[in-house]
Amino acid sequence: QVQLVESGGGLVQAGGSLRLSCAASGRIFSPNHMGWYRQAPGKQRELVAAIASGGNTNYADSVKGRFTISRDNAKNTVSLQMNSLKPEDTAVYYCRFTGLGTYWGQGTQVTVSS
Repeated sequence: QVQLVESGGGLVQAGGSLRLSCAASGRIFSPNHMGWYRQAPGKQRELVAAIASGGNTNYADSVKGRFTISRDNAKNTVSLQMNSLKPEDTAVYYCRFTGLGTYWGQGTQVTVSS
C-alpha cells in the first residue's frame, strides 16, 4: 500500500501562484510515475502534469509554460509549482502514484478568483 498526503491548496487571486506538494509513503517500488490530476465540477478528471522516476515529464496543453512538476526520488515527493493562475484552474487537484499499482491522494482544493 502507498499513502499519499497532499498539501498546498488554497485560495489565490488570478495571476498568483501556488505550490502543491505530495508525499508518498509505504511500499514504494521503482520505477514509478507520479503526477497531478484535477477535476472541476461537472467535468472529467484530467491530467495536469506527470513525471516519471527517470525524470520525463508530461503536461496538459492548458498549463504548459505556467506549471512545473518536479520530484525528489529520495524523499518520494512530487511538487507542482503553479504560476500565472487563472480562474479556469479552479478544481480539486489529486496526486497520483503509479508503481505496481495506482494510488490516489485525497485531493486538495485550488480556487482561483478573478
